[in-house]
Amino acid sequence: MASTQAENTGSTAKSVNTHPTASGGTIASTVPVGAVYAEGSALDWGASLVEGAVVLDQNVAPNAPWSAVVSEGHVLTIVDVGGNQSADCLLYDADDPEQRYSVPDTLAWQGNAYVRTGTVLRSNEGRPLMTVVANEIDRQDTIGGACGRESNTLRYGHHVMFHHGCRENFLAEASRRGLGVRDLVSNLNWFMNVPVEADGALGIVDGMSAPGRRVAVRAETDVLVMVSNCPQMNNPCNDFNPTPLRMIVVDPSGLAGAGDATSRSIPEDAA
Repeated sequence: MASTQAENTGSTAKSVNTHPTASGGTIASTVPVGAVYAEGSALDWGASLVEGAVVLDQNVAPNAPWSAVVSEGHVLTIVDVGGNQSADCLLYDADDPEQRYSVPDTLAWQGNAYVRTGTVLRSNEGRPLMTVVANEIDRQDTIGGACGRESNTLRYGHHVMFHHGCRENFLAEASRRGLGVRDLVSNLNWFMNVPVEADGALGIVDGMSAPGRRVAVRAETDVLVMVSNCPQMNNPCNDFNPTPLRMIVVDPSGLAGAGDATSRSIPEDAA
C-alpha cells in the first residue's frame, strides 16, 4: 500500500504519496488519494455478479488508482458503489504486456460501438483478453477516452490545470508494474455514458448507473487489470461527488464462499 508523508518546502507542506515499483524502488507522487465523499451519500457495496470462491475483494478510494492480476477463468466484478462513478480501465496480458487492450480491434470484431454483455475485449493482435459475462446497465463505454491534466485544461479552462485525472492515475499505477507512458492506450470507461448520435457526434452525458450497479468480466488469460477511479470534478456526471469502487475477483470453479478474501476493506457499517 502507498504510504504518505509530509514534505516541507519553506513554510508550506504538501502530502507526498510513495508507491513501490516493480524494480524494488519507490516513486513519489503528490496526486491526492482517499477523497472523502459527501456525508449522506447513497452507497451500495454490492456483491459479486458470479458465484465462486472469493480470491480478492478490495475497495478503490475516490480519485485513486488500482491494479491486480486476474487469473485465467476468474471473474472480476466491478461495483459502482455510489453510482455514476466512472471506472477507467486498461487491460494487459500479464505475461506479455505488449498484448494490451485495443478499442479498434474490440469494436471491429463485434461490429458495434458499445460494450455489452457478451463483448469480447480484445488485444492489439485480436486475441481475447476478457469477456463481459454480466452487466447491469444498458451499455458500457470504450470510446470516450480518459481525462488528464491537459484535456481538463482544454475543456474547462486553465484554472483547473493542477487537477489530476485518470491519465495521471494510470501513470502512477503503471510505474508500480514496470510500465510507462508508451504503454498507455485507449481505455474502457465502465459506468460512463457516451452516446453515439446518428451524425456520429459523441457526448459525455448523465450516467445510466446507480449505487450498487455492477459489471463482471471473465479473464481469458492471465490479465493485468488497471483501473482509475475517475477524479473528474469539473462536470456534473457524478454530481461532483466521487465515490468508491469495489473490486471482487472470484474463482467460479471453487465453492461459493469457500475462499477467504485476500484483502477486504468494506466498512463495518456497510455490511
